[in-house]
Amino acid sequence: MSMEFIVKVEESRPASDGKPSAGPVYRSIYAKDGLMDLPAGLESPWQFFSDSALKNPENKMLGRRQVIDSKAGPYVWLTYKEVYDSAMRMGSAMRRRGVNPGDRCGIYGSNCPEWITAMEACNSQAITYVPLYDTLGPDAVEFIINHAEVSIAFVQENKLSSILSCLPKCSSNLKTIVSFGKISDMQKKEADELGVSCFSWEEFPQLGSLDCELPPKHKTDVCTIMYTSGTTGEPKGVILTNGALMAEVLSVDQLLFLTDRVAAEEDSYFSFLPLAHVYDQVIETYCIYKGASIGFWRGDVRYLMEDVQELKPSIFCGVPRVYDRIYTGTLAKVSAGGGLKKKLFDFAYNFKLGYLEKGFPQEKAAPLLDRLVFDKTKQALGGRVRILLSGAAPLPKHVEEFLRVTSCSTLSQGYGLTESCGGCFTSIGNVYPMVGTVGVPMTTIESRLESVPEMGYDALSSVPRGEICLRGSTLFSGYHKREDLTNEVVVDGWFHTGDIGEWQPNGAMKIIDRKKNIFKLSQGEYVAVENLENVYLRCPLITSIWVYGNSFESFLVAVVVPDRQALEDWAANHNETDDFKSLCKNLKARKYILDELNSIGKTNNVCSYLALSRLSNCI
Repeated sequence: MSMEFIVKVEESRPASDGKPSAGPVYRSIYAKDGLMDLPAGLESPWQFFSDSALKNPENKMLGRRQVIDSKAGPYVWLTYKEVYDSAMRMGSAMRRRGVNPGDRCGIYGSNCPEWITAMEACNSQAITYVPLYDTLGPDAVEFIINHAEVSIAFVQENKLSSILSCLPKCSSNLKTIVSFGKISDMQKKEADELGVSCFSWEEFPQLGSLDCELPPKHKTDVCTIMYTSGTTGEPKGVILTNGALMAEVLSVDQLLFLTDRVAAEEDSYFSFLPLAHVYDQVIETYCIYKGASIGFWRGDVRYLMEDVQELKPSIFCGVPRVYDRIYTGTLAKVSAGGGLKKKLFDFAYNFKLGYLEKGFPQEKAAPLLDRLVFDKTKQALGGRVRILLSGAAPLPKHVEEFLRVTSCSTLSQGYGLTESCGGCFTSIGNVYPMVGTVGVPMTTIESRLESVPEMGYDALSSVPRGEICLRGSTLFSGYHKREDLTNEVVVDGWFHTGDIGEWQPNGAMKIIDRKKNIFKLSQGEYVAVENLENVYLRCPLITSIWVYGNSFESFLVAVVVPDRQALEDWAANHNETDDFKSLCKNLKARKYILDELNSIGKTNNVCSYLALSRLSNCI
């Protein structure tokens, strides 16, 4: 194998002492002389932000749309200086409330300027911030507050009631709540009776000042503890240091510098993926480091594309579900344009694809056709996007190909975990043969495959396959208060991801399976439910699916959430007048969705014993 995009730095290891064999250790070709080091003197992400604020105080930093009488207007912006001053006052106020360096601060809410301001306030004072999961409900929030010993929490206005409801069980730690907006006298009184003080966003900074002395910071300090879902039901707290987070951000910059074009002050980023997850947080921190602007969505998926059209971002991070909708929406518009337009589009598509496959970079593959044909399709994301990033789940190959041809921008699919501080592998946007893979290791990471004999994966075979193992400077420092779980996944300095990969001939990694969450059905067949979920998620009639099974049964069950618009369109075409909830119980509607799911399953060669036999209530 030529492995042109990676270099071998360590030989393979045979099986011994009960340990499976492991393949050679590889680095990215972009780190062939050594993994990227943090520059001397860089100790905290606070420096990224404060340097940008000092350099370009009047640049637009955080923006959101003003909504008046239910109508959204243009984006309104806070400058770097305004956010800096706010973060300084908030940080100073936290110290006045007895929150000190190393203490934990919760942030609970969806993406908005207040989220980032609270994060930077923590960074200014070397306080560890802990995202409280917006989607896990009050029980998980209560668990995280107690487990991480959170003493102060910044909370979105519409989340105040859920945080107050769990206060009786966590007020021994939590002593201060700051609302992203207003807070009622009744809510203040309710908290006060439990010894917890509440402040509105306007009130809290009045406790602080702009001229407070900032504490020293170190790259070994814990920057954030990010909780992820655990297999036992309790979330696991992933510890990420200042050094790990900064190295991840600088690695993104290094790879863009070497293979594309780095972000700059004129760039804008569209923020809608949850800030409570590491993927979006790293990209936003990168934008702050480069002095770019960040525009937030309104928090309603129905208006997501409308918000994109208003912002016209140049950098867009998505997940496969979003890209799949862009793909189907664009194809529908092309078909609606008539036969001649479709023929022209198909000709242009195949012409440009041919040049991409020959190795031409995006901007040189078909510049004339980009202007004449694809200028219209790139408007789906506002018309200015030049960098597309995809993560969180595998991007279907046909969707990735379509976006690379029609979006007029580079697209990089990445792979990572919270434990690897986000991306640990990334495909190179202008290297077309990396389509369908997650690319090469980031410049801070070394990787190898470890054999999984019980699943038939051999890391030493001519086509190396096995569990992806990682080593490098952007890995986590362990699970908070769970040394036992840390020792399960970090063995001899290698983090075991639980994902099965296959090295491609050019050195790119392809994710092919999952080691965890596999089980045998009662007839002895192994099942990896994530693979099934990814197959069935290709159905345009559903928004999510959860597949479950155990070794005592011969079949699987699934909970499916239908796409509201698709179901309402079906109802209109079949003269059904039920509301959405009733449609979910409608036998004809259920059969319509089930038939489509089974068609998708058949197309993707899902075995008969894994096919869905019936749907009860869809929601």
